[in-house]
Amino acid sequence: MKISVELTLSPLQDDFEPKIIDFIKKLRASGLRVKETPLSTQVYGEYDEVMALLNSEIKGAFEALDRGLIYMKIVKSDLSDYAADF
Repeated sequence: MKISVELTLSPLQDDFEPKIIDFIKKLRASGLRVKETPLSTQVYGEYDEVMALLNSEIKGAFEALDRGLIYMKIVKSDLSDYAADF
């Protein structure tokens, strides 16, 4: 099944930008479809592939941070081609 996941990594520490950049670069390198906005990153693909990637990369991001949180939304649908119609 296809899913769409929206992620926002929020480190609660100084010098956070390199940690966010590293997290996004690892998502990009996965081969899955990844889109970025100034506020979040979206990952699209098959459930098992996306969740395996997120399990690994979220753990890595948390290990690299002293403190942080991740906001995540998961939608059971491939919204990668979404375009507003208004």
